[in-house]
Amino acid sequence: MSVKITHFILTLFLLFSYSAAAETVNFSLESIKWGKPGGGGGYPVGVRTQLIETDESTAGISYYALFPAGSHFDLHWHSFDEFATVLQGEVTLQLNGEALKLAVGGYVKIPGRAEHSWDVPNVTGREQDVILLVRRRGPADFHFAK
Repeated sequence: MSVKITHFILTLFLLFSYSAAAETVNFSLESIKWGKPGGGGGYPVGVRTQLIETDESTAGISYYALFPAGSHFDLHWHSFDEFATVLQGEVTLQLNGEALKLAVGGYVKIPGRAEHSWDVPNVTGREQDVILLVRRRGPADFHFAK
């Protein structure tokens, strides 16, 4: 098994093992109760989220994020590591100056303080929102690059 696949499986196990021990959490994409569309000021216009849980010991959150087709998330960074898996659609992540194209099943670890941005393509005939499963190692914060 490749190192990337092993890391992905281990990350998913760690992501959900705390929930399984404390309380069972079960979501399907169809059952997500998305929050109201928001965005602007650097955030993708129309972004919607659904909190899954907050880790009591680290205050890190796990949540679903929906970025509409054609949206852009400005260059920013977080104090703590961020982990994201693409559940639907395709997205381009700019991370430390490198463009990473991620599709369904794609996984990325974004180190704390690493500048990054997200772009969701809007190709005629293939418009599709992106849904990410995101986990934070610590409290969520956003610092936009100047």
